Amino acid sequence: MTQPSFVPILETDQVRPAYTLRTPADWRADRVGDLRTAGQPRGRDLGVPGPDQGYVLLLADRLFAERIELADGEHADDVLQGAAAVAGARAALFGRAPVGKDLELVLTLFGYLGGAPPELVRWRTPLFRGASHHYHERRQLVNLVPDATLRLTPDQLRARLADWRTLVADPA
Repeated sequence: MTQPSFVPILETDQVRPAYTLRTPADWRADRVGDLRTAGQPRGRDLGVPGPDQGYVLLLADRLFAERIELADGEHADDVLQGAAAVAGARAALFGRAPVGKDLELVLTLFGYLGGAPPELVRWRTPLFRGASHHYHERRQLVNLVPDATLRLTPDQLRARLADWRTLVADPA
């Protein structure tokens, strides 16, 4: 606030002129980490970017940790981490944060919510081994599930689970 002219003040307390900022220079994406194209890059080991994907780990623990049916040699942490990675990819496909239905679909697909054919159990067991510790195992799981399968609802997937080989990319 300015001081009236009849009030004596020291020279150092006088109002100084405002600073003016210069117009910024032209900006270019020329740093090493800058993206040079529109959108996120895609490729091996780059993941599937989406909003709030870490939330799926909380959902997995709270909603499904007690419900999953494990075979011999399977660990709940590996299963939940692997399923969370695929569920995050499904949520990102729709451009949203993960919800419980994403995890339900993935756990149903791999037969962890019951009713899995024995061949599916034998096939999935080595796939999830170490998923809680190794990024590449989780990425492999995500790459096994095509977008067409991720777009199904859990009920549609349950109806087609008997023919599970058509729902994954390479069940051999």
